[in-house]
Amino acid sequence: MYATQALTHLVPLAKEVDDNKVTPGVLGFIVFAALAVGVWLLMKSMNRHMGKVDFEEAPDPDVEPATVSGSAGAGAGGK
Repeated sequence: MYATQALTHLVPLAKEVDDNKVTPGVLGFIVFAALAVGVWLLMKSMNRHMGKVDFEEAPDPDVEPATVSGSAGAGAGGK
């Protein structure tokens, strides 16, 4: 049985539902709350793991040491 044939059997069932009475209900709230708690736990874990990162970027070997020091007067035509 193809998916389109299965859907055609369900169409008459959908027409019997009153559009004014359809709500997500308790199950929808439970699913939404579970997703929210899961996202909160993932964010908490991510923040904990990111706090452990101690990264200091190595200077680029192609750049001259004078420009890496960041002296204020050095630059294009500066004294």
